[in-house]
Amino acid sequence: MLTLLAVLPSIVLFVIVWKGDKIEKEPPKLLLKLFFFGMLTTASAIIIGLACTGITKMFISEESMLYIVLDNFIFTALVEEGGKYFVLKKCTWKHKAFNYTFDAVLYAVVVSLGFATLENILYLIDEGVGLALMRGLLSVPGHVIDAIYMGCYYGIARYEAARGNVKQSGTELKKALLIPVLLHGFYDFCLSSGRDVFLLVFLVFEIIITILAIKKFKKLSKGDTEIPGSGEDAV
Repeated sequence: MLTLLAVLPSIVLFVIVWKGDKIEKEPPKLLLKLFFFGMLTTASAIIIGLACTGITKMFISEESMLYIVLDNFIFTALVEEGGKYFVLKKCTWKHKAFNYTFDAVLYAVVVSLGFATLENILYLIDEGVGLALMRGLLSVPGHVIDAIYMGCYYGIARYEAARGNVKQSGTELKKALLIPVLLHGFYDFCLSSGRDVFLLVFLVFEIIITILAIKKFKKLSKGDTEIPGSGEDAV
């Protein structure tokens, strides 16, 4: 039962995003590959995160604001989003199927769902239905929201690269990593700060970012643009 609750949000969100790819559906083999490697980033995030926090605790108190900021923005957000970004770039940048800008959104979401699904299962091994529902409503959609932003800038980067605008492409690739890291880090920081004011900030932030992500998703789906040339021409 709990396993189903852990996986169900990912299935629902995948179907929604997959339907948003209206022009040309992506190869199932590629999507499965992205999902599988996305799951593997869960392991790398755990290992790197534990190593970083273990070392940091030797020098900085866990109660200090500096530690909380480092833990949420660097050891969690940067490590997790960095792993997703690495998989996304390695598996899709030169893939021949990557020929429309919205493809980037779908790819990024699938990688993130791979991560979120395994993370959810691990969290729920010894937990109850309450946590399953909470994570299904907040954590998994949170990963998808970050992925929509990653995919947005990643798609622009690929488009600009195909047009020969290497500098602009590089700028968009940086945004594809930085924006999700900031969103993810702030999300976690608000929940782990231990201060009531940040819980209120979190609720406002969650509402705003969800609305903006839905609008961005719809805009990207409707404005799907063909990328000049093929994936083999990527720089």
